[in-house]
Amino acid sequence: ASRSPSGGPLLTPSQSLDGAGGRRSGYITIGYRGSYTIGREAQADAKFRRVARITVCGKTALAKEVFGETLNESRDPDRPPERYTARYYLKFNFLEQAFDRLSEAGFRMAACSSTGTCAFGPEQGGTADDKIWTSYTEYVFCRD
Repeated sequence: ASRSPSGGPLLTPSQSLDGAGGRRSGYITIGYRGSYTIGREAQADAKFRRVARITVCGKTALAKEVFGETLNESRDPDRPPERYTARYYLKFNFLEQAFDRLSEAGFRMAACSSTGTCAFGPEQGGTADDKIWTSYTEYVFCRD
């Protein structure tokens, strides 16, 4: 069997960790869409809207372990525990709460990605100074 640099066996994300309270290793991705308006004085005038929905992607068993009753499974209700899904979302809208739950469950942030586009500007009937931007951000968490 292969060994990690620390001498322990190398595990794939779908394998359980021995001696770690039966906790599985794996990945959970948290995503959200946001929007903001930037006026003439870009930094002083930015107006951010609240996060509408936090999406969860990962194995069903891991997502349920971390988020419990706050995980909304209505879009993929009968997903087997060891299957991946990208159709869950959280019943709360606070990223900090999601991050706290992941941290308490032994996850650490491994990557982050964000993109933004201008969704509305003068050519669509807005004022010349205001532009509405939308963004999509994902945070990838892992537990070894």
